[in-house]
Amino acid sequence: MEKDSDGGFLSFCALTPAPSLGLAFRCPLYKAWGSLLGQQLSDRDIIVACIDYRNFPQGTISDMIVDASQGISFVCNNIAEYGGDPNRIYLMGQSAGAHIAACAIVEQAIKEAGEGESTSWSLSQIKTYFGLSGGVVVKNVISSPQVYFFVKSIDGDLHALRPVLTQTTNTRYNLFTLIDHFHSRGLYRSIFLSIMEGEESLQRFSPEVMIQDPNIGNANSLLPPVVLFHGTGDYSIPSDASKTFAEALKRVGVTAESILYEGKTHTDVFLQDPMRGGKDDMFEDLVAYIHSGDADARARDATAPPRRRLVPEFMLKLAHSVSPF
Repeated sequence: MEKDSDGGFLSFCALTPAPSLGLAFRCPLYKAWGSLLGQQLSDRDIIVACIDYRNFPQGTISDMIVDASQGISFVCNNIAEYGGDPNRIYLMGQSAGAHIAACAIVEQAIKEAGEGESTSWSLSQIKTYFGLSGGVVVKNVISSPQVYFFVKSIDGDLHALRPVLTQTTNTRYNLFTLIDHFHSRGLYRSIFLSIMEGEESLQRFSPEVMIQDPNIGNANSLLPPVVLFHGTGDYSIPSDASKTFAEALKRVGVTAESILYEGKTHTDVFLQDPMRGGKDDMFEDLVAYIHSGDADARARDATAPPRRRLVPEFMLKLAHSVSPF
């Protein structure tokens, strides 16, 4: 599917092995990771739908979230035509896509919690949200009498930001240092803030901020369970970011968990490992969650043949050593 959206586009493709399960899958690296993981999940009788969003400068963060939400809506309303179950959908995002997908479900929860808001899909259809190598970094900034929490997803291909206020307290992560880090690598401050639609929009597009906002009512109770996967060797997004977000979700009553993979970089978990073949911890954890209520599927998983190697090991080790992520 492709359709225009204010000069942008929204694309959709599906891999359909004819199971009874629908999976909406969010991937920011165009079709590369979607293709790798999609083929492997389809071998486990899981339908995979890959949706895309506009990139800067064709769109800014709000456009990206709208595109993601429209893609989720399309999957929820059409997956049955591909043999999937519209009431058993799993949503996943990686890196920038993890941040955008998290924004999309938080915004959807706020809409559903409000009165008179019409929506084209429901969070009740999403059984679990999986975030891979995404996350949030927190800086506490105070302006009497209220304390504000400004959070930023440090996505290598998305945006960094700094707090609007200058008096700080209880700093857990130094956003200024992180901005300088990415700025020095060519991800310039002005571009990040342009993507984020200015400093005044930072709170709206920070999921961890929004879930702690007392004005959103019972929206948090509508959020699906959240599972955050992260490599501890990720140079782009510290793995503590996923731990922090999971802890914040649990504090507001959302079922959440972070799963860390020792020494794995930003790209190991979604590129090198799938191409390596054999056992892939993140892939097996993902499938285990999706098939947790299906004894027959778990039995088939236990006897599934090992995945074949796609790339020689020396090339994967070289990619690991030279990757800036």
